[in-house]
Amino acid sequence: MTNKSANKRDKVDKLIDQFWKHGFLTLSRKYGKYLPEPKPIGQYDIDALGKYKRKLAIGITVTEEDLSNNNLVTKINFIAKGYPRLNNFLLTIFVGVPSELFLKTSMYLYQLENDVQSKIKLISIPSGK
Repeated sequence: MTNKSANKRDKVDKLIDQFWKHGFLTLSRKYGKYLPEPKPIGQYDIDALGKYKRKLAIGITVTEEDLSNNNLVTKINFIAKGYPRLNNFLLTIFVGVPSELFLKTSMYLYQLENDVQSKIKLISIPSGK
């Protein structure tokens, strides 16, 4: 396994840890051995999907590239309010961010509307091991 894919796997592992801490059961995840990969939501890839009763958790990881190409706000907006299949659930979007990009990402996500911001849990992921 290359270092880059190991790093991505580690980020998803840390997202899954947060799912568990918040009581969510993981339904699908990227880079997993036993669970299937999550299906894209619209044209957007997600890293993990979890559920607890009528609550749904979607996990995505952020890179510096996501912040520079302005795709992140569009992606989160679409997931949070533009996808009809998710309307029956209380939605939480776990956004895993490398710790050095945490402040930049939180300011970046401040552009989102309040109802979308309330669905986001920003998770700091330490870089390296």
